[in-house]
Amino acid sequence: MAEHERQASAWQASRRALFIIMGTVVAVAALYLGAIVLAGDGFRSGTTVGGVDISGLSNPEAIDKLNSTIGAVARKPLRVRTVDHLFVIDPQAAGLKFDAEATIAQATGRTWNPITLISDFMTQRELEPITSIDQSALDDQLAGVATAIDQPAVEPTLIMIQRKPVLTPGVDGLALDQTATGDAMKVAFMQKREPITAVLADVPPAVSEAVALQAKALARTAIANPVNVTAGVITATIDSADIADALTFTQEGGQLVPILDGAILHKSIAGDLEAVETPGRDATFEIVRRQPVVVPSQVGAGISDDELALQVATVIGNQPPDRSVSVSMGTRDPMLTTEQAQQLGITQKISSFTQQFPYAAYRVQNIGEAARRIDGTLLMPGETFSMNDTIKERTVANGYTVGFVIGAGGVFAEELGGGVSAATTTMWTAAFFAGMERTFTQAHSIYISRYQNGLEATVAWGSFDMKFTNDTPNAVFITTKMTNTSMNATFWGTPTYDEVKAEFGPRHDIRPYPTIYDKSKKCLGQGGMEGFIIDVDRVFYKDGAEVNRETITTNYRASPKVICGKNPDKDPAKPIKPSKPGATPSVSPSPAPSGDQAAPAPQS
Repeated sequence: MAEHERQASAWQASRRALFIIMGTVVAVAALYLGAIVLAGDGFRSGTTVGGVDISGLSNPEAIDKLNSTIGAVARKPLRVRTVDHLFVIDPQAAGLKFDAEATIAQATGRTWNPITLISDFMTQRELEPITSIDQSALDDQLAGVATAIDQPAVEPTLIMIQRKPVLTPGVDGLALDQTATGDAMKVAFMQKREPITAVLADVPPAVSEAVALQAKALARTAIANPVNVTAGVITATIDSADIADALTFTQEGGQLVPILDGAILHKSIAGDLEAVETPGRDATFEIVRRQPVVVPSQVGAGISDDELALQVATVIGNQPPDRSVSVSMGTRDPMLTTEQAQQLGITQKISSFTQQFPYAAYRVQNIGEAARRIDGTLLMPGETFSMNDTIKERTVANGYTVGFVIGAGGVFAEELGGGVSAATTTMWTAAFFAGMERTFTQAHSIYISRYQNGLEATVAWGSFDMKFTNDTPNAVFITTKMTNTSMNATFWGTPTYDEVKAEFGPRHDIRPYPTIYDKSKKCLGQGGMEGFIIDVDRVFYKDGAEVNRETITTNYRASPKVICGKNPDKDPAKPIKPSKPGATPSVSPSPAPSGDQAAPAPQS
């Protein structure tokens, strides 16, 4: 009996233990299932992204919330600054975007891991914002910033001035470090907006200071002594001065490379070579019965300019007596043959313009010298005409004399080359009506009545030029004619347009001219001219219809009326009243200078 009771008691204890275990399992299972149900597919409690709580939100709700908070910050414009610039950049245009979908994907999906489920209810979870970066779009934006910021290095230059080498040192450039600046933008676009400082780097010249100094030393050696040239039975000597005239330097592969002009070297010894050379000539054109005709080329015999330059270049760095070269005798082929000239399309007159001017001896000399240098110019397709390069510096050695120019403040003064702006205006106006592309023109600072307002040009040596480009498929041949009171320029070739016209707008923004008194002995006296702005349209016609139009705007300053002598006003402090706009000024300054120049001394 007692044994039976003990067995029953043990069985009951086992049964109770079994019930306890089963109850515990059921409770845990219920808790586990409850956790799964509570976790669901949304975001558990305490889930944040960049401080934004997305607990309990569905995926679409979380995406909307993140796009309206973090995304709103990420979409705000970025500001990139330098000392001189501030750039406002759209992050999305730069390929910088906040990716809400990828961000929440880190925490979405159901988990069956009980430990993870329990941890989810006991801890907070911070998700890292995920960004999308289109590097190509970012590079495009950075390239645009670099275009505005980058300053190329200035290479050193070595030129001969008065037959002496003058070295101008190079200057470092500045460039945007696009990689570093892009990295800063990638970080900054997800943060509170503060200006981003662009990362800049110095860009040294390709030619180092040491290399430039070596080139200068070579130039000094090159012009220190003459070079002897043997051609056949003749030995000629190229003087150091002629070497200096022929010597230039060009930047190539980080070096300043010497270049010799063979034509200048050849000319310097042409007299010595007469016994062994036969002259040749390039083809050119002449006008016969108002039609351009090819003047045939001629093959010569003698030494080649190119070979002469190459041979001399091999010894200019040597000291005497190692400064002698030999060159071969051969044909001197023309640069432009008869056959080539016949294919240039120079068949008829394109345009012609004559500029009148009052007679003055200096005008005849200066304008005539410019006309002489221009006459016979052959402008090939794509080639740019430069007035300064063609008529050269206005010096006595180049055939120019002193004449009137427009000086400081619109007051006339005397200077070498006065009057050549009449030649410049003649050339530009003829080019205007020939349809040449305007490369650069500078009008006079003040209006001079003998010129057509808005359709004139001036030059100043070392300051500004007059340039136009032959943008036609054919060459252009330019001829000039001079009288004591006029210059004509005619362009010959193949017309691109049926007609080119000038349409002149009204003068506007008219400003009165002041009156000033000059007690100096150099006073010239002049009439005043009001300032104004005028627009001139160049209109191109083809097949009877307008095909193009371009506007040239010219702003003339008022030029003062200059009276030689003391101010008759008893009150020196009392200002002299300016003229009223529209008042009729004297037509030209007294004593009728050819004013074609504004400071710095443009040649009138």
